[in-house]
Amino acid sequence: MDKAKGFMRRVLLIKFKAETTPDHVERFIKDYSNLVNLIESLKTWHMGKDVSIDNLHEGFTHVFELTFEDAEGAAAYVVHPAHLEFHERIAPLLEKTAMIDYKPTSFHT
Repeated sequence: MDKAKGFMRRVLLIKFKAETTPDHVERFIKDYSNLVNLIESLKTWHMGKDVSIDNLHEGFTHVFELTFEDAEGAAAYVVHPAHLEFHERIAPLLEKTAMIDYKPTSFHT
């Protein structure tokens, strides 16, 4: 098992409040994706919407995966003014979130 050198990933699941409009969700996604242009330590940003047929999503509808240059880069992202401003604006739209940070690992057999 080999841990990837440096890089760290964050997976964020989001459940929006029932009153959050599709326009607000679209704006959220656009603004969130733009952080990769504003925060140097944020290297990649991907998202998707739940399409599972298993109905195990517990109300989470969107998933986001961010890649940072390293753990220090993730820490810098958390306190970056652009992230703080974004978080303050979008927090009222969110009912529930779940997040995990991990170092990618490869398995060799």
